[in-house]
Amino acid sequence: MADNNTMVSRFFLVAIWTILMVTCVVATRYEPNWESIDKRPLPSWYDESKIGIFIHWGVFSVPSLISEWFWYDWKTQNSSKAQKFMKDNYKPDWTYQDFADQFTAELFNPDEWADIFGASGARYVVLTSKHHEGFTNWPSKYSFSWNSMDVGPNRDLVGSLADSIRKKTSMRFGLYHSLFEWYNPLYLQDKANKFQTQDFVKSKTMPELYEIVNRYKPEVVWSDGDAGPDTYWNSTHFLAWLYNDSPVKDTVVTNDRWGSGCACHHGGYYTCSDRYNPGKLQNRKWENCMTIDKASWGYRRDAKISDMLTMEELITTLVETVSCGGNILINVGPTHDGRIVPVFEERLRSLGQWLDVNGEAIYSSKPWTFQNDTETPAVWYTAKKPAAGGMNVYALVLKWPSPGDFYLASPTIGTNTKVTLLGYDDPIACRKAPGTKNNGIILTIPAIPFNKMPCDYAWVFKMENLAEREMHVLSDANNVELFRLPRSFDEEDEGLFKKMIAADEMRVPEHSVKLSWLLCACSMLAVYIYTCACRRKRRRHCIF
Repeated sequence: MADNNTMVSRFFLVAIWTILMVTCVVATRYEPNWESIDKRPLPSWYDESKIGIFIHWGVFSVPSLISEWFWYDWKTQNSSKAQKFMKDNYKPDWTYQDFADQFTAELFNPDEWADIFGASGARYVVLTSKHHEGFTNWPSKYSFSWNSMDVGPNRDLVGSLADSIRKKTSMRFGLYHSLFEWYNPLYLQDKANKFQTQDFVKSKTMPELYEIVNRYKPEVVWSDGDAGPDTYWNSTHFLAWLYNDSPVKDTVVTNDRWGSGCACHHGGYYTCSDRYNPGKLQNRKWENCMTIDKASWGYRRDAKISDMLTMEELITTLVETVSCGGNILINVGPTHDGRIVPVFEERLRSLGQWLDVNGEAIYSSKPWTFQNDTETPAVWYTAKKPAAGGMNVYALVLKWPSPGDFYLASPTIGTNTKVTLLGYDDPIACRKAPGTKNNGIILTIPAIPFNKMPCDYAWVFKMENLAEREMHVLSDANNVELFRLPRSFDEEDEGLFKKMIAADEMRVPEHSVKLSWLLCACSMLAVYIYTCACRRKRRRHCIF
């Protein structure tokens, strides 16, 4: 019996100390308020990826006129172009819902889409699961007879593309979702009630969001259509669940469109507005969601080639965005039958070819001390810390310079500075610019034959061992901070230690730290009480 009692006592002691150790390390949990939600660090994959593909596809792809807002332009804006188009081509009693039968997607090949997107060099894909028209591209239980399984394609478009992206590529899969619907009676009633009722949110929006996250596990949840306060949408409650308990809680990223006034203020990364490209460094991670078709997110049958971004314009937008710390989300609009039209495919594949040569200056890069050159126009900078140490600075030159001297005012040449042109074998000679106290470098541009030019647009000069050792990094609070790279191993160890302490303090919210100490104290008190009781009773099986 004594042996049994001893074993029980030892088991009890182990259990107490296990509880003590576990409670001292409390997992971070986010509360349903912006103060807590906004502190959640972005998973590192997002900032490293830099480039994503946006896909706007829905019933609006059938009329494919004006833009994806065709229904609204026709019925609410009374657009003369939309009115004439409907009068000339459809019977008088034709409704927008009648277009759904023609959203056939019979040529939709998700593997082909995955091949095109993978060839673009993008690292993530965001598909429209539901736009403001309310039609869901998956068989939603909350959108009866207005989804891609019940009408039109008669298939799960979201699931098909998600499977192909994950099987055929290394890209991450995400979903766009509109909170509101233009003409849903429940939303219109809530709006009429000044958003004091939530019938639409509780029966439609939130069930859909939980449904797509649990079913498709998107690693980007791209919210839009946030007309109404965030308290009406229950946004913080959903985000707290998404970050704490969802199947993608450790890898998911979100944007900032979760209610009126949230954009550029709350959420994960900031989008602020469509085609947001501030041209200067921002204090928080941001994304430039933009379109190849300058006038529309959805496919337009009447688009002209002049409406499309040229490759020079697309590369310029990419370079400006990444130099200022942003990601770029490049939109294409498929046709109603499921095709990526040649002009979009050509732009994406050409982008991939450019990145095959110059991706080193884009992926996992950080904003440098200077985002663009202080004197020479059309030159932008990125920086990266290689595995071997030090820092590389990349000058992305949008216009090829004439052979001879090419002056860059921002870099400061060091004693061992080395310059190369990405994709070109021979080194580039460089020297300190005369008459400058610290800054300025002159590159000697060779006369390169056209058949040896590494690419057709935006050339990248890689500069190693410059005197400057600063670049901007994204902190755990998603704030952009200037970080000076160390000059010695001792300095690096000390700096890394301090940074780790700062990161740990930022990663664990204050309420979690207090709870951890409280649980530790309670556990220690329980051990102390048990010890005292055993000593008083002087039982043989006591272990103290």
